[in-house]
Amino acid sequence: MVTVADHAVILPILLPFAAGIGLLLMPPCAATQRMSFAAVAALLSLAVLLILTADGGDRFYALGGWPAPFGITLALDRLSALLLLLTALVALPALCYAISTNLDRQGRFFHPLFQFQLMGLNGAFLTGDLFNLFVFFEILLMASYSLLIQGGGRDRIRASLHYVILNLTGSALFLIAIGTLYGLTGALNLAELATRIAAAPAADAGLLRAAAGLLLVVFGLKAAVLPLYYWLPAAYANTSAPVAALFALLTKVGVYSIIRVFPLTFGPEFTGWLLPLGLATLLAGSMGVLASRELRRLIAYSVIVSVGTLLTGIGLGTVAGLSAALTYLVHTTLITAGLFLLADLIADQRGHSESHPASPVAQPYLLGGLFLIGAMALAGLPPLSGFLGKVLLLQAAGNTPALPWVWSIVLGSSLLMLVALSRMGSSLFWAVQDGMAITALPAPIRRWWPVAALLAAGPALMLFGQPLIHFTIAAAGPLLPSTAILPLWR
Repeated sequence: MVTVADHAVILPILLPFAAGIGLLLMPPCAATQRMSFAAVAALLSLAVLLILTADGGDRFYALGGWPAPFGITLALDRLSALLLLLTALVALPALCYAISTNLDRQGRFFHPLFQFQLMGLNGAFLTGDLFNLFVFFEILLMASYSLLIQGGGRDRIRASLHYVILNLTGSALFLIAIGTLYGLTGALNLAELATRIAAAPAADAGLLRAAAGLLLVVFGLKAAVLPLYYWLPAAYANTSAPVAALFALLTKVGVYSIIRVFPLTFGPEFTGWLLPLGLATLLAGSMGVLASRELRRLIAYSVIVSVGTLLTGIGLGTVAGLSAALTYLVHTTLITAGLFLLADLIADQRGHSESHPASPVAQPYLLGGLFLIGAMALAGLPPLSGFLGKVLLLQAAGNTPALPWVWSIVLGSSLLMLVALSRMGSSLFWAVQDGMAITALPAPIRRWWPVAALLAAGPALMLFGQPLIHFTIAAAGPLLPSTAILPLWR
């Protein structure tokens, strides 16, 4: 007898797909909001169930019953289960914030597009096939194009135009790489592809390298790696806050694709590029953070900093480095999403002005406290989660030739982040015009609890860091050619 549990792997794709179709058929109303909320809440519950069963071994789902390499295969392992849960944990507060602030009414199709975005994200994290990774990339990108532009405005339209053009170029390169690999190997299933590339004749080595290089460019563009990150600050700084919070996951799709495809499929010849790319991206993002004068743009550049940090951990080529990167990924996604929502709340309290000088906020202690937690976590200060991720990364670099580079750039980046965030906090909460009255009403609890829920990850991940680290070590082991696990936490 076939049960729901037999199809559990495909449910994170089907649930937002069905919800998106249903929402398309409904006119915008309170029932639309309730249905969208119920779908995301159900997705969170499903993600919790899947991660609780992830230790039982990898699970595979062959669509239509067709076996690999002929059919489409979905795969659920610890890494994909972790990212499914992370997606739902970001999506639910972001959606609640959009509903509470009426930002979901900026466009008629906000809720269907939100669901299709989740469908694309979940599909990318679950697919075991390179072509279907492209398909889910396109689904999430098409939804993101429309979400980005909702609300209109000159800056938003300009940023979305750059975003669309660059990602369409990346999609074309992705198709070329897929066609080349299929022509040379006859397979696109990731497990089968790794086996066939290892057995490929020497005459095909040049074309295989070219295809791998194209994939690295494509994934680097999605992840916003130097020098392919210039689309990100304007896009994230100009879209609405809940969309920017959800977009904190988009760069992680590119990073996830690099983790999933390169170490086992193409080996150290290409993964050796990840460490210098990561350090260069980390340094460039830190400079962007320091140069930012608006909170939204500063947070956008912090996304680039996080990508550089993640690639640094992956580029170390060890289970310790990859585990540190995955631990840091959970932290940075939740904290960045929370800060995007907080930035909108602060702007609303100050009359939508982030410049200095300006009027005071209506809830300075509440908003200031939330900003302090987010800033400390983002800069990597103890005792919050950013400190945990960076300590693990520095430990992982301890036995490698890259030790001086990793330590100097990671610690230097943290110092630049601390300076920039301190200056921004002073501008937002201290440098206000003398005698100016508070003009905004205090934000109701329904607006600030999504912010608090996301930023609570800072202390929560530190308190429950040991189970997370054990999980990421177990997740990282099968993703690298060498499965020698280095003890990071005893």
